[in-house]
Amino acid sequence: MRRFAVAAVLVMVSAGFAAAQDQPLSGFAQSVICSPRPSFDGAPPDALRIIGSQDSTPRALYGDRDLLVIGGGTTAGVELGQQFFIRRTIIAPGARTPRGARTVGTLRVVAVNQSTAIGIVDRVCGGIVVSDHLEPYVAPIAASAEYQKDEPASQPDFSNLGRIVAGNDDREMVGVGDFALIDWGEAQGLTPGTRFAIFRDVGVKGLPLSSVGEGVVISTSHAMALTRVLRARDVVYSGDYIALRK
Repeated sequence: MRRFAVAAVLVMVSAGFAAAQDQPLSGFAQSVICSPRPSFDGAPPDALRIIGSQDSTPRALYGDRDLLVIGGGTTAGVELGQQFFIRRTIIAPGARTPRGARTVGTLRVVAVNQSTAIGIVDRVCGGIVVSDHLEPYVAPIAASAEYQKDEPASQPDFSNLGRIVAGNDDREMVGVGDFALIDWGEAQGLTPGTRFAIFRDVGVKGLPLSSVGEGVVISTSHAMALTRVLRARDVVYSGDYIALRK
């Protein structure tokens, strides 16, 4: 109780500082923040977790500007002013292995001692609950003119094809403007801004792949990438092919 009383005082002092550090983001940048990270890994084994809130009554669901208690402090490397993504591991019904993690919000540390910290929720992407884990915050790359260009004149490279893996929240279908994970990443030379065409095998013998749409890489990991569907004449499905623009 003494720890939390001291933390509450620190919150009043530092909350104003945290708010002053906020900078407005474009709608695109905010949507990138709420998108999944380009990986199917679950929570890191040593991840910090939400253990409750600084509220007068117990609550099960948290939202914007709530003060959340983090189960780790300076001994776990937490620092005042540090920012985190708040994420939740996705595990499909009946499965044991994770299918990545959905982003439910971001927070900024406004008070910290050796064993615990308090963070203020400064962005909400979904309901936040106890046991959601934290991952270091990385600011989104600003939308550039590259994302808004018309379809590039370069031809798709069919010599090596990747695949659409899943949409946000592990959805199997995505549309124009939605984010999708693909099974290529830095290992295949992808970087933010890389353009690709989307194709589908319609399952009719003798017919070539059917053109479905166009996408762009937003962020990458070693083996996967987060992308955005720029154009599509149909719903984009998990399993559709991607061909990089030469």
